[in-house]
Amino acid sequence: MKAYRYEQNPLLTPLDVKPHHAGFEVIGAFNAGIATYGGEIFMLLRVAERPISPNPGIVLAPVYDPDKNGVELVEIRKDDTRYDFSDPRVIVDVTVGSGFAYLTSLSYIRIARSKDGRRFAVDDKPFVYPSQRLETFGIEDPRVTQIGDTYYVYFSAVSPVGIGESMVSTKDFVNVTHHGMIFGPDNKDVLIFPEKVNGKYYALHRPTVKSVGYPEIWIAESDNLLYWGNHKHLAGLRGDMWDSARIGGGAVPFRTEKGWLELYHGATKEHRYCMGALLLDLDDPSKVIARSGVPVLEPIADYEANGFFGGVVFSCGVIVEGDVVKMYYGAADTSMACAELSLQDILDGLVYL
Repeated sequence: MKAYRYEQNPLLTPLDVKPHHAGFEVIGAFNAGIATYGGEIFMLLRVAERPISPNPGIVLAPVYDPDKNGVELVEIRKDDTRYDFSDPRVIVDVTVGSGFAYLTSLSYIRIARSKDGRRFAVDDKPFVYPSQRLETFGIEDPRVTQIGDTYYVYFSAVSPVGIGESMVSTKDFVNVTHHGMIFGPDNKDVLIFPEKVNGKYYALHRPTVKSVGYPEIWIAESDNLLYWGNHKHLAGLRGDMWDSARIGGGAVPFRTEKGWLELYHGATKEHRYCMGALLLDLDDPSKVIARSGVPVLEPIADYEANGFFGGVVFSCGVIVEGDVVKMYYGAADTSMACAELSLQDILDGLVYL
């Protein structure tokens, strides 16, 4: 499928973001939720910062301590055989059956602002920073849904007890109300629809199962955006395809004449991430009408193929202007980029079920 990548790509890189913590380096400015406010486009960046270790034989793992309202550094020797450092994102305790011991970086949300959607200026301070015990390993991959004059910002909250989805709201991107965790562990990739459907709010989510089942897309409904129920399985993996190992919601679904269009991410077992599309029924979003046979965006540009975790395009938000779908996306878990797609091309490329 044709995609026009901006000449300015990558739009933001770690070099464009000043570290919030002394003695840290920014290793990722990516996977941003997208909103429009006051005539500007806002990227709600996931900023990942890593402590710089003075000893090459020691890895420093950052952990937010809510009692001290600060970050503590855990020292782990690289020659300690209890730990696996092969994935640069995590430190895995091999003596435990599953899961990880620590993350190698701490993530939070920072706003980048733009008048033209191509040149962004990053705020000096965090917008949403870890503040609770369920966020001690950081907050990741925000999405933004505007309903009326309120912006609901939700994100993966990571701690030793799991990954769940927490939410805050704001009307001015200055004052923030915390609403707590709306989907418990292990869950992520939540997307709240921008309007009610037949009197109900709807949200996509991705439970991470550890027994029966796979990491696939589910849908739930709510009366108040806080308490979610009537969970239904929405879309599954497809063997030997680009979305054969895991899938999850990407951008906030948007209304088209054909149905709700959801741009989602899919990955292979080799961790190659692409973007595709689901078309959901306008009156019953739990019904899938059609699905992409081939990706709408693949990691083929150098800044998508190479980076902190290469071979990844991962969108958390789009802006739709007529037939133009402006997809802002994280590239290689490192930077932010944008590509324009034709809405009609996306719809024409769907396989109806």
